[in-house]
Amino acid sequence: MNVLVLGSGGREHALAWKIAQSSKCDSLYIAPGNAGTMQCGVNVEIDLNDFRALKNFCLDNRIHLVVVGPEDPLVNGIVDYFKDDIELKYIPIIGPSKAGAQLEGSKDFSKNFMEKYQIPTALYKTFDQSAIQDGLDYIGQQEAPIVLKADGLAAGKGVLICQSVEEAQSEFKKMLDGKFGDASAKVVVEEFLTGIEFSIFILTDGISYKVLPSAKDYKRVGEGDTGLNTGGMGAVSPVPFVDDELLSKVQERIIDPTIEGLKSENIDYRGFLYIGLMNVDGNPYVIEYNVRMGDPETEVVIPRIKTDLLELFDGIARRNLEKVVLEEVSETATTVVLASGGYPESYEKGKKIDGLDVNKGCTIFHAGTKRNNGHIETSGGRVLTVTALGNNIEEALELSNNCADQISFEGKYYRKDIGLDLV
Repeated sequence: MNVLVLGSGGREHALAWKIAQSSKCDSLYIAPGNAGTMQCGVNVEIDLNDFRALKNFCLDNRIHLVVVGPEDPLVNGIVDYFKDDIELKYIPIIGPSKAGAQLEGSKDFSKNFMEKYQIPTALYKTFDQSAIQDGLDYIGQQEAPIVLKADGLAAGKGVLICQSVEEAQSEFKKMLDGKFGDASAKVVVEEFLTGIEFSIFILTDGISYKVLPSAKDYKRVGEGDTGLNTGGMGAVSPVPFVDDELLSKVQERIIDPTIEGLKSENIDYRGFLYIGLMNVDGNPYVIEYNVRMGDPETEVVIPRIKTDLLELFDGIARRNLEKVVLEEVSETATTVVLASGGYPESYEKGKKIDGLDVNKGCTIFHAGTKRNNGHIETSGGRVLTVTALGNNIEEALELSNNCADQISFEGKYYRKDIGLDLV
């Protein structure tokens, strides 16, 4: 099987790493990939939203399966493009249709969907430029903290937690005035839920589904969950408090009605669904849907899956996923993100990375890296993730931190406390 993975981050390196281990994989391509994915397959310089170029590559290289990593191409309709093209329609693609991708592409759509299918989530209302005063009045009736969400994709930066009504009203106006560009042309004003966050991931063929290992990521840049929000500074899997009882509630109250709702809406959804959840006194509430795997959660979830990933993807393509047995390893996984100095604000690129040959029971996934003149250097804010398996969080984290310490580049920063709040 010739496989094409789309994306360039740690998520895509982890997917490529797992696919490359499959006995079903003949050739593996990653577009555009990074310095790490080059160890798994062949990197291809193609813009993810240049669907015609992707089509030509797939036909020229006899691609049998396409795996979409990030959300942008999905929201822009890459699955529909493939299915509507007479030459591409027989190439399975892992990801939802454009309609399904609106679960992530539009916060208003996803909240309406949850309300319609009685899926527990925070109370909300949505406003646009035509209803600014209504929005300000509504915010004035709420108790702080107040959550504001840009309706569209905002590169993970479109959610604000405001600590006062005045702050929320001020930020609300800025968002509608274009603070996040077109993404905040509509703003969702949401109730603040108090609890602890976690994530559940499923793979679905649109009929049945498999629940993947649970995970929890850490967004704040500083130890002790302080400082600015980032794309994620680390993750753990499994989440200790996600026991059978809580998982059963998630399946009955959230996953099952979500799948049935998609069917009722005639939405073709085949791929990953990431459900961001809040555990509120033992009851799960949906914070958000994402229509792909998370990053850095992928880097702890994928290493804990024993089953051949291509078997699972083939089950999606053939719509017989229920026949595939999903096996997991029992160990705990931790991953630690090595970030560029200054991230998530301004940072420099092009810093040479040393120590990548460290092999102390860890797996290093590349995110913001590139090869230049025979060496590997930084090319993003989140540079590497260092994943380890252990009998518990402390054991795995010690391995991750030890390996992270031996990798060096100018300005390197990482949190050493990932997962310790769960111990």
